[in-house]
Amino acid sequence: MHNSPVKFLIVIDSGGAMVARLFDANRVHVVDMDASTEEVAAAVDGIVPTHSGTEPEWDQALAGHSAVERATAQVYTLAV
Repeated sequence: MHNSPVKFLIVIDSGGAMVARLFDANRVHVVDMDASTEEVAAAVDGIVPTHSGTEPEWDQALAGHSAVERATAQVYTLAV
């Protein structure tokens, strides 16, 4: 079981489907979910995303995604 709170939520294309990927403060993967759910919309309400999926700190966490997917990813930093 994962005990660290979720710090980052990334909405990213994953082979044609939009996925919300959740990570803790150390960028350790917690869970993936369908990005179209109400829970995702509520979690990011009022937060302005950055498009920083190409930043070096995301290299390991987003290694399975293409450069285009990473460049268009919306990275949300959540209050914990």
